Amino acid sequence: MQRPEQSRPGQSTPAHAEAEHAKAAGLAGRRILITRSADRARPLAALLQHLGAEPLVLPLIDFERAADPAPLDAGLDRLAAGGFDWLVVSSVTTVQVLLAEAAERGVPLAELVPAGTKVATIGTSSRHVLESVGLTVDLVPGDVQSADGLLKVWEKASSRVFLPQADIAAPGLREGLAAKGADVTAVVAYHTVDYPAREEARLTAEVPAAVVNPGNGTLAVLNPDDVRKAFDAGTLDALVAASPSAARRLAAMFPTLGTCRFVAIGRPTAVEASRLGMTVGATAQEPTPDGIVAALQSVFANEGNPQ
Repeated sequence: MQRPEQSRPGQSTPAHAEAEHAKAAGLAGRRILITRSADRARPLAALLQHLGAEPLVLPLIDFERAADPAPLDAGLDRLAAGGFDWLVVSSVTTVQVLLAEAAERGVPLAELVPAGTKVATIGTSSRHVLESVGLTVDLVPGDVQSADGLLKVWEKASSRVFLPQADIAAPGLREGLAAKGADVTAVVAYHTVDYPAREEARLTAEVPAAVVNPGNGTLAVLNPDDVRKAFDAGTLDALVAASPSAARRLAAMFPTLGTCRFVAIGRPTAVEASRLGMTVGATAQEPTPDGIVAALQSVFANEGNPQ
């Protein structure tokens, strides 16, 4: 049997080559603002640190339990009884809600979803979390990890679909599924609010740390005044916005981003930022650390590293 090749001292490894490529693309020394809470920012921050950038965090939005839990409770009762053909999960936050609801019912989430109910999600982060708690994900888009991407791979057929979502979720996914013959039960699973959420209403269920919260160390968390001064001084190279609601909050808080580049996660975020008058430097095609880093690299590839 041929043994795998061992790396010799001084020999470039794949990880080393990746880091060198990132430096050539201009990431080393860049200060990148991630507009998420520290726990959600950590996977991307860990990769950026590995590649020589300095990640900073500005929490913009937070999440609270649904003000009226009755529709969600009724939907989950029907789900547990086998009343749906599909459960569609559109975010990691939805997984948080489902984990909390299952815990309140005294069962693992994998037992709340019957074996005959298929599970679909829109991205790899949600898929990994769902699989880590024992659920099989039957459908996830490949190239375009978004609601539009899921609709492209969804087969037209009569089916009963349970769709728990944020209160501000765009209607596109629900309407697109209905247009493909699905009988969609969409319910508000949580509310998106300005950071920080009210303590008594904040979502507290934790998803597996090894899946969404790798890495150790403390991240620098900035407040809006810190960020405003950094924009004015030109000391932030790029910011990463994860949702249209984050883009709206940024536009309301900051009259200008100065020389800071706006990098959007997904087309809906890019469209909303453009509508609000912000120039989008790049759009991450995949909502993963690797996908976001690729978008950042495309912004800085021809500029070299800062001195």
